[in-house]
Amino acid sequence: MTTALALAALLGPAAAGAAALTPAAGTRTAPASAGDDRAVVAGLERYAHPLRGTEPGGPADDLRAFGRLTRGADIVGLGEASHGSKDVFAVKERLFRQLAEHEGFSAYAMEISWSAAGRLNAYLRTGKGDVRQIMRDEFQDGYSLLNTEELAHLFGWMREHNRNGGRQLRVVGLDYSDADPEQYDRILTWAEHNEPALLPELRRRYAALRALPTGVAARMAAYNALPLAEKKTMAKDAEAAHQLLSKAGKQDPWVLQDALVLSHMAAEYTVDWSDPAQAKAASRLRDRTMAETAVWWQRRTGERIAVSAHDGHVSYETVMPEAYPVTMGADLRELAGRKYLAVGTSLYGGDYRARTATGGEGTYSVGPAAPGSNEYTLDRVRHRDFYVDLRAAGRDPVVGAWLTTARPTFVIPGRYPNDPAPPLALGRAFDVVVHLHHVRASVPVPRPE
Repeated sequence: MTTALALAALLGPAAAGAAALTPAAGTRTAPASAGDDRAVVAGLERYAHPLRGTEPGGPADDLRAFGRLTRGADIVGLGEASHGSKDVFAVKERLFRQLAEHEGFSAYAMEISWSAAGRLNAYLRTGKGDVRQIMRDEFQDGYSLLNTEELAHLFGWMREHNRNGGRQLRVVGLDYSDADPEQYDRILTWAEHNEPALLPELRRRYAALRALPTGVAARMAAYNALPLAEKKTMAKDAEAAHQLLSKAGKQDPWVLQDALVLSHMAAEYTVDWSDPAQAKAASRLRDRTMAETAVWWQRRTGERIAVSAHDGHVSYETVMPEAYPVTMGADLRELAGRKYLAVGTSLYGGDYRARTATGGEGTYSVGPAAPGSNEYTLDRVRHRDFYVDLRAAGRDPVVGAWLTTARPTFVIPGRYPNDPAPPLALGRAFDVVVHLHHVRASVPVPRPE
């Protein structure tokens, strides 16, 4: 079986099992038929800002209002209705550029491993290496949907920004599916110079993990193939190492974070994903940990951070309560209060890439949105692509009632086949929504000849 995190990262049915797609408690559910929503459309139009397009580069006057909407927030969640749509990630690059260039944001946090972000940051800092090769190496298994030209373009822009001086931009890995040898080396090197008495015990505790093969795919496969008892021993050792460092006389917060990630990773490999209770608990821990990592980074650096993840993670309410009982967005609101802002993406129709149950990938289509869905009404706003402040629009009683009613909504899992339209009340899930009329499938980074 693939790693739990690789499955969970995709909001796919393999992780969710037979989870029922039901609205959150206290949320009204609309009938499937479309009503007369002209008043709702008129109310939304008063707070909608047109986008000139999705492609990054060129004038950004259309995003000034978006920047204003984020003021007061230290953490902004940038959601994606699909992991595999080109235009969704292109417009997210536009949004992040606006935040980085004009609003003081310095980090782009993602559903990738802490370790993978370390390699990307070395590239962003120095320009050495081939970013596409780094992505090929690191974005394995379930994360292969992120191995795209759209993200390569974003990382290339971040490198140019850093090369030209000013506030340096970084990637933050929120996940813990893998750890490369450098992560252990950082801990052991720090201990050697600051707490040498701990070094023998740390080496012993990390010995089995460090013995895993080199290379992400080989390492993950070998780890998964180990007997459960052995994986549980490795998890106990990783937690003991973290505790040892957390109680040391000298401490370094970045080293402690490295050790905490290793402990989470080792524990994750002990999960039996065929047991619904274990799967649910592990998914719950993952969303909580991603939120805690983002908040930790923001408070440690004092700078603002964009959190890029699936709509199902950045939202305040879950669309898959049996698999994802509490979202990362709900945790971020608890931990950061109003300093967290949730931005969802919406699409009327188009194409997306997804993984199949056998581990392959394909391109699939969705839409046009059906009458009675959130996207059907959003697409009646006079702008082709736009973003809208749901907080302001919701003060209109008619729009507010519409926003707090659950309707079919495209929240497309990364696994196919899937149920792409569970019920969701937009106003309970997000503060801002970016709506796109049509999206294209993402473009995979080509394999070298």
